[in-house]
Amino acid sequence: MKKIKHYEKIILEILQNEVIERPHSTVEDIIITDNRAHHYQLIRTGWEDNQRFVYTIVFHFHIDPNGKIWLLQNNTDIPITDELLRRDVPASDIVLGFHPPEYRQYTGFAAA
Repeated sequence: MKKIKHYEKIILEILQNEVIERPHSTVEDIIITDNRAHHYQLIRTGWEDNQRFVYTIVFHFHIDPNGKIWLLQNNTDIPITDELLRRDVPASDIVLGFHPPEYRQYTGFAAA
């Protein structure tokens, strides 16, 4: 449980650092946390130029009961796994969940 709490803190710091403030826009970035099931998302939502509704999951992380961080969504060109590694999360604790299971062994991260 200590490991999960530590990873939760890291993920929330990363998500907070990725929030973009838009003072003159109705589009906002919102961090959604589910501390019981250990899901963490950064979403972007609002009206862009008052003409197009935006709702995007920017990042979605999940920490499984074994303490592995599953990156389930990354809709950016930011190599967010590099940030996890910089914060001393071992590659063996990072799963790229958006890759099919049979290909995860080639990612350099955990297969599951």
